[in-house]
Amino acid sequence: MLSSAAALIAGLALNILPLPFFLLLVLTAVCIALIPQTPLAMLAILLVLSPLRTLIATESSLALPLDIGQILLALYLAVWLAFGIMRRHPLPRLPVEPALLSAVGLCIVFAVGVWTSDSIGNWLTEWLKWVVIALLIWILSQTARANWTWLIAAVIASATANAIVGLYIFFGGSGADHLVILGRYFRAFGTFGQPNPFGGFMGIALPLALMCAAGKVYQIAMSYRAGRRLKSRRVAELATVTLVLAILLAALLASWSRGAWLGFSASLVVMLIALPRRLMKGISYALVLAALFVSMWYVGLLPRSVASRITTAATDLITVSDVRGIEFYPWNYAVVERVAHWQAAVGMAQAQPFFGHGLGNYAEAYEDYRLINWEEPLGHAHNLYLNFLAETGVVGLVAYLAFWLIIFGVTWTTRRHPDWYARAIAVGLLGCWTYIAVHSIFDNLFVNNLFLHVGVLLSVLAILYRQVSHSLEVE
Repeated sequence: MLSSAAALIAGLALNILPLPFFLLLVLTAVCIALIPQTPLAMLAILLVLSPLRTLIATESSLALPLDIGQILLALYLAVWLAFGIMRRHPLPRLPVEPALLSAVGLCIVFAVGVWTSDSIGNWLTEWLKWVVIALLIWILSQTARANWTWLIAAVIASATANAIVGLYIFFGGSGADHLVILGRYFRAFGTFGQPNPFGGFMGIALPLALMCAAGKVYQIAMSYRAGRRLKSRRVAELATVTLVLAILLAALLASWSRGAWLGFSASLVVMLIALPRRLMKGISYALVLAALFVSMWYVGLLPRSVASRITTAATDLITVSDVRGIEFYPWNYAVVERVAHWQAAVGMAQAQPFFGHGLGNYAEAYEDYRLINWEEPLGHAHNLYLNFLAETGVVGLVAYLAFWLIIFGVTWTTRRHPDWYARAIAVGLLGCWTYIAVHSIFDNLFVNNLFLHVGVLLSVLAILYRQVSHSLEVE
């Protein structure tokens, strides 16, 4: 009876709702059904629906007291506490491990900037993002040790749902005239409102999906070599991951984001270097990939539109250095606008070089440092490093770079994991961090609640690093 009613409701919803939103609804319903079994289901809902923040703010008449990510985060924490009380679980201890300690240290450094902030409200909003990242690392690294694959699956599922929305837009759904490309398509922006951060989400998830697929292939190959019968479940898992990988890659291309393409290319090189246990073998793989790409470029095997997009990205940023008084046209507007905001950020940093104007205060201070033709602050400097330099000064930027240097080193160590699948995920995480580092040259990716996904991935790193540390102690 219940199954018949569920099928009827699903059929009505499919006829009423657009396909992407129907799929989001189905995924949410599945997660809700799993909540009594584990609070991680609520976390999956949080990750899938939190990127709807911009869409709800711009397109919905629904007035929420908080943004959807904040509401769902509060619900997740409530479910986690209730689940722990019912099962009589003790509170997680505070472990001494690099991922958590570096996140807490970054929060402390950013907290100092409250004294120089132009707006304490703006500072608090941004500072709490990093507090939440540290909180997620603390909770999940203690409570999701046995279910860390759930965390990876939730991040990839969230990106896939957004990718479907993006591809729907690419083929004409809700497209905007100023985002027309190739004469008939629209740059995909998913629920982010802008193509570049949407491409950023795809670029963060793609290395994980790629390494998940590689892990499934390895498992099947090992079963075959051992003479064991191939399980249909493993084949189905590989087919699913491959389909997801194709959707994410298509969405990355559909974003038409040059920063996203460059970031993913860099992540591929780093993953190729990190995947073999012998470093020189990995470097040789990366050189082969680079040679193959250059050969395809010169022979003309790359699509002309893609090659042109990459070429203009390089030439524009090299030739444009100072945009004060420069004339801009449709073909160079995006680059000139970006450089204008870079120059405004540099002006802010020169005015307050040590602690900056406070986290989240770029837009607040922009009016005093903007160039004449560029009145809109756009929220950030279109370069995360310059943005941190302007908002947190040299002290904050150094702390941010040190944080990622520690995370990168910890992830590199985690490559020694004895389990091949976990090792593949560690390599995928290296790809994620590389992607964030490169794409951050052109944009701020910690928008639209994407910091929640980064926090979850850092918690996976903490879990895998602890496993590696314990295995080395046993040896």
